[in-house]
Amino acid sequence: MSRTALRICPLCEATCGLTLTIEGTRVTRARGDRDDVFSKGFICPKGASFGAVDADPDRLRTPLVRRDGELREATWEEAFDAVAAGIRPVVERYGPNSVGVVLGNPNVHTMAGALYPALLLAGLGTRSVFTASTVDQMPKHVSSGLLFGDAHAIPVPDLDHTDHLLLIGANPLESNGSLCTAPDFPGKLKALKARGGTLVVIDPRRTRTAKLADRHIAVRPGTDALLLAAMAQVLFDEGLTEPTPHVQGVEEVADALREFTPEAVAAACDVEADVIRALARELAAAPTAAVYGRIGSCTVPHGTLASWLVDVLNILTGNLDRPGGALFPQAATDKTPRPAGPGRGFALGRWHSRVSRHPEAKGELPLSALAEEIDTATEEGEPVRALLVVAANPVLSAPDGDRLDKALESLDFMVSVDPYLNETARHADVVLPPPPPSQSPHHDFAFNTFAVRNQVRYTRPAIPLEPGRMAETEILARLILAVTGMHGADPAAVDQMVIDQTLGKAVEEPHSPVHGRDPRELATLLTGDTGPERRLDMMLRLGPYGDGFGVRPDGLSLQKLLAHPHGIDLGPLRPRLPQPLKTRSGKVELLPQPIADDLPRLKRALEERPGGLVLVGRRHLRSNNSWMHNVPALTGGSNRCTLHIHPEDAERLGVRDGAPVRVKGAGGEVTAPAEVTDDVRRGVVSLPHGWGHSRPGTRLSHAATDPGVNVNQLLDGRLLDPLSGNAVLNGVPVEVAPETAPGCASVTEKLTALT
Repeated sequence: MSRTALRICPLCEATCGLTLTIEGTRVTRARGDRDDVFSKGFICPKGASFGAVDADPDRLRTPLVRRDGELREATWEEAFDAVAAGIRPVVERYGPNSVGVVLGNPNVHTMAGALYPALLLAGLGTRSVFTASTVDQMPKHVSSGLLFGDAHAIPVPDLDHTDHLLLIGANPLESNGSLCTAPDFPGKLKALKARGGTLVVIDPRRTRTAKLADRHIAVRPGTDALLLAAMAQVLFDEGLTEPTPHVQGVEEVADALREFTPEAVAAACDVEADVIRALARELAAAPTAAVYGRIGSCTVPHGTLASWLVDVLNILTGNLDRPGGALFPQAATDKTPRPAGPGRGFALGRWHSRVSRHPEAKGELPLSALAEEIDTATEEGEPVRALLVVAANPVLSAPDGDRLDKALESLDFMVSVDPYLNETARHADVVLPPPPPSQSPHHDFAFNTFAVRNQVRYTRPAIPLEPGRMAETEILARLILAVTGMHGADPAAVDQMVIDQTLGKAVEEPHSPVHGRDPRELATLLTGDTGPERRLDMMLRLGPYGDGFGVRPDGLSLQKLLAHPHGIDLGPLRPRLPQPLKTRSGKVELLPQPIADDLPRLKRALEERPGGLVLVGRRHLRSNNSWMHNVPALTGGSNRCTLHIHPEDAERLGVRDGAPVRVKGAGGEVTAPAEVTDDVRRGVVSLPHGWGHSRPGTRLSHAATDPGVNVNQLLDGRLLDPLSGNAVLNGVPVEVAPETAPGCASVTEKLTALT
């Protein structure tokens, strides 16, 4: 007998509401929830394939523990015993920094990934922290931290109300949005055009999004910051600025950008000066406008400067914190908003990596540096000798996977929390598999802070936890206990500790709705069936829309949210400045010193003219990094690992459509089929990210049938944006030649030789 259940989709940042059809303990169908207050029935191919993702037969069902060199099934007790026995001696002998932690992108798609990793890092006390952010979005966090004093204060475009939207390095028709949570992004762009608005896309590829645009600018990869700087210079030069209030440093920015005229940057960007002027004038003339940049403008040599300039343009045109412009969302689980005023500000480089001395950003070191932090000895500190990898696959997602692959073999001990035995987890001594998403609760802590409309939703598990499984929240709670010397303690103590500490601080804050109350009494008022639900209830009640534990009877609580299974709409984005600002001045600091110090490097880029071909990545609607290539419904068709190359470049190099080509970069070479297309501009080739499932020792049976190649193997990890430590993945030079060239071995042959 079938039944239905609601579930928020965890497979990309759009966070669409789903209605699942369930037969027994199996999801047999997924469709969009038409009553969802946010997504209103929208669904993409990933959401429609929820059942196939959930039931993938290659998902691990029990822990694995390495015995006599082989990973074998074990009980949960045996697994956590092994974790404690493997990690604690490393910490006690070599210190906490000898234990590295790698956090992958899926952490922000689960409740467990949002609630526990910070406790894990604090408990270990390690500075050897690496996340997917430094191969993705760290430049935006750093620019926001420097501008607004808070690395998480990221304004998003008001898609439902803007008159003019400029996208740079973003392809939301494929990605479904990134750092901009917006179900049905395609529908919102079409609605923008239908109401007479303008869509401008700046991208070296004619993406699906670019094909929808009123104007597409095929900029040379890696020159985004130059183009944006020239647009800002035009605004100053022609008197088109009307800066947002609560801003300091406007005149200083005008002086700093004086030399970046359209004529000065045109050759480097390969965009005519008149076109750049038109972009700036149209942006300034629009009744409302928003500039939005994403991964294409982040993963380049000047990623932080480009991210900064996105907000500079929004600020100079008066569109920051204005309806129809770019606004700061207010999530239901945000901390109680503090009164506006000066804050602590944002600091970079509080410590450095051991080998290459990369500065930390937001408490993290570059993922590109992970291999050398393991395999290179120095006089300063111990190398990383043990590793905790939570929902990450850096062998594919970080530069130079071959080097990292070898480095992982040299570790004293490694733990992987992952549902798959993938290219990284195969090196682990213990693998702890979380249950499939249907058996987990869901609330989007992170993505609601980037949502284009304020709302709150929560779904309990659609299917009861299968016997023998362990909830992901409990896995991470037990992991915290095992690695911090408290192995064997009740995992519920972790949640209770957080509740006690949070309420204890809340009652001492004058602006808190519970100021002066007894935290023990407040704890007794919390509801929820589990520790994570009690924590959610606490965060909702203390948050900006919360009931304040009775102070605001109509406010939010877990009980109220459970009574609204399709979610609660909290209204459109609203102006919030100056409250979100945490800078030392209490204002938007438009020209922070680290930005000013990096501008000379951008000036030098005016003279750079890369010869030959450069590489860019690409996304596909049915992929999310390396997650889903083991699901047949999400591979094949146009979702293929091919090298896009322009017809003129193909003819010049003797490359035939469909024939194998060799691509060589500073970190290595791969061989992939050519796809000749004018959707990529001349001088540019494109490979998708997340492929390369050909290594032995994994359990990804479908992915292995069409493994593709690892584009990040073309990089050696030395190219970083210096402010953020973000890997430079786009605009890097490569050599391309037909596979028939003498001495060219296929990627499969190379890997076979290595192993």
